[in-house]
Amino acid sequence: MALAGRLLRTLLFVPGNNPRFIEKARVLRADLICLDLEDSVPVGEKDRARELVRDALKARSNYASELYVRVNSPESRLIEDDLKGIVVDGLDGIVIPKVNEPEEVVRIAQMLDELEHKNATSKRVEIMPSIESARGVVNAYHIASSSDRVSALVFGVFDFMHDMGLEYSVDAIGYSYARAKVPVDARAAGVYAIDGIWQDIEDVDGLVRDAMIGMRLGYKGKSIIHPKQIEPVHKVFIPSKDEIEWARKVVAALEDAMKQGKGAVRLEGKMVDAVHYKRAKALLDTVDMIKA
Repeated sequence: MALAGRLLRTLLFVPGNNPRFIEKARVLRADLICLDLEDSVPVGEKDRARELVRDALKARSNYASELYVRVNSPESRLIEDDLKGIVVDGLDGIVIPKVNEPEEVVRIAQMLDELEHKNATSKRVEIMPSIESARGVVNAYHIASSSDRVSALVFGVFDFMHDMGLEYSVDAIGYSYARAKVPVDARAAGVYAIDGIWQDIEDVDGLVRDAMIGMRLGYKGKSIIHPKQIEPVHKVFIPSKDEIEWARKVVAALEDAMKQGKGAVRLEGKMVDAVHYKRAKALLDTVDMIKA
């Protein structure tokens, strides 16, 4: 399921057992708000969190952003109860953590089929599998291709490092291959990729540097864990003034060249052709979406 006309710059995780945070999320301008039933919710709080999340979904119109839920992992044996509690009108999609095999997504898609029919929901729920293990990285393309509900892959850096038996470090050496592979596999499958979190909430400069690496690897956006991370990440995934100006020049020059039957043209000492035109148009379309 390839996406068009959407911004996925920020995926903000909000603890599903915290009524104050859920209420605050209504006015936050992350592109995706993801109410969490997994890591941020202790086992004894799962039922209460499902109720709070369900209430929030029923009040979907009060939220400024798309509304997702991170369910528990396929191996947790909790995901069926999660889905029974949250598949209601108002749910835009789910993030599935720790996906290792495409068959896991297929089974969850089948559960969604049944629950959507049973509950007569009006919208088809999207799926974002989270790649957090060596098996998940190896199978990332097949996971992304496993269902037409899949809209993006999410890279879970810390669980991946744990699975590899490695300590996290900001130089990214331990996860550089996996981080680079996920957006390639996502693109090959016709979906987007969302980068992993930056854990140090106070280190905004580090967050920006890390987000820029993700953008250059082909990620559409970044997972975040605090509202103060929204604006810095959004700025990274907004084209710069120089990029916008260059894109406009490329489009103008090539549209004029095409009228003359030419497929390429020299612009400020550089040769530009059809592929540059497509990239320039895509960049300007992104600018239009951000303005809208």
